[in-house]
Amino acid sequence: MPVLPGAEPFRHEGGEVGVLLCHGFTGSPQSLRPWADYLAGRGLTVSLPLLPGHGTRWQDMQLTGWQDWYAEVDRALRELLDRCAQVFVFGLSMGGALTLRLAARHGDAISGIVLVNPANKVHDPLAFALPLAQHFVRSTPGIASDIAKPGSVEVGYDRVPTRAAHSLRKFFKLVDTELPQVTQPVLLLHSPQDHVVPPVDSARILARISSTDVTETLLEQSYHVATLDHDAERIFADSYAFVGRLAQSVGREGAQAGG
Repeated sequence: MPVLPGAEPFRHEGGEVGVLLCHGFTGSPQSLRPWADYLAGRGLTVSLPLLPGHGTRWQDMQLTGWQDWYAEVDRALRELLDRCAQVFVFGLSMGGALTLRLAARHGDAISGIVLVNPANKVHDPLAFALPLAQHFVRSTPGIASDIAKPGSVEVGYDRVPTRAAHSLRKFFKLVDTELPQVTQPVLLLHSPQDHVVPPVDSARILARISSTDVTETLLEQSYHVATLDHDAERIFADSYAFVGRLAQSVGREGAQAGG
């Protein structure tokens, strides 16, 4: 199937500091592309992969599960680790959960992580029925484009495939058990008004990780897809400053790139 316009993966070869960006469930790289462009424009090496089953049509997601999505970001991370002296991982929503698992499993190889409205649990009261429902109900209404900013639209599916949702629920449970293994510096930004992932997910993540260098920021003007919302520029600037604090070469690279 052809990839939806704007949902293409993105790669930029920059300096010795790399950033991997992980998009969300039923979303696409489009939701993080302005963030990726911002970082690339400041001299960083940037990788923004398209997760399997995403960016085409929701039916394609029925053939994928969390193992496929995680394998793709793990592959992209290993490429950056081979290429760069330092690597950071950023994630939105489910991409935040993918980021946390990468951090738990790769340890000190990752210099820091940035989480935007990270997801930790499927809160739908009918989620308990997914093991059975996936065999009878193919999809439910979509979750894309929860954005406060007028005219800003997320390229994502208008339906959620139940088989993939069942796999996502299992993935969240797995990641939750691995949170204590996360020790890297963390910048977590979340929206008090989020109609997809409630603030309790961020609170649980912060309570369970073992990181001691933690910054929490509220995105008061944005909904779930904050990277396309009113607080986007703050996310971009704060995340770049976070990288700059932990990777001293970033300032020099940014100056060389004219950023």
